[in-house]
Amino acid sequence: MKLLVGHGIIVLLMKDISTKKGDEGMTDLANGHRVCKDALQLEVIGSLDELNAFLGLVRVKLENDFEDSYQFLKHIQNGLFVIGAEIAGFSKPKIKQSFLEKIEEKGKILQQEMEKEWHQKFVLPGGTDIAANLDLARTVCRRAERKMVALHHQEPLRPLLIKVINRFSDYLYILRCYVNFKASYEEDEFNPQLLKK
Repeated sequence: MKLLVGHGIIVLLMKDISTKKGDEGMTDLANGHRVCKDALQLEVIGSLDELNAFLGLVRVKLENDFEDSYQFLKHIQNGLFVIGAEIAGFSKPKIKQSFLEKIEEKGKILQQEMEKEWHQKFVLPGGTDIAANLDLARTVCRRAERKMVALHHQEPLRPLLIKVINRFSDYLYILRCYVNFKASYEEDEFNPQLLKK
């Protein structure tokens, strides 16, 4: 396997996709360490991969009506590969503070377009098809964050990585609410009174 890094992109070149080296439940990290496939590092990388896959699904649904969010999520997907690579032991490229600031900026723009009280409701997941998929992506993002924190207790990570994933889950919730808002969907609010019936 050969690693090429250029223009902020990681490319893995392999002679064969199936190397058969992992058939016994072990795999190699970038730093040369061989670990079990259930190692916490791989749990984090796997969760980031799962999140990236959900974002691919969401982007398919956003493409026609939410071009800016469609393009921004593509930016995030590239960033998730970089974060995963750092956790796997690659030293470059690395996520920068500006990546986090971009997430915050995009979230603020969406919030400004919604009604002032939008965030004061505790809503049930769902609504439009896109929003429901964003809810799923957000929960996977939160799981990735929990696993990153657990890994951080074993092997300290750069704090920026955890901040990025935490802030991105916030962004996904904002985007989910924004999509429903643009569709004029009336949110189903949490109603504890229903439990008394």
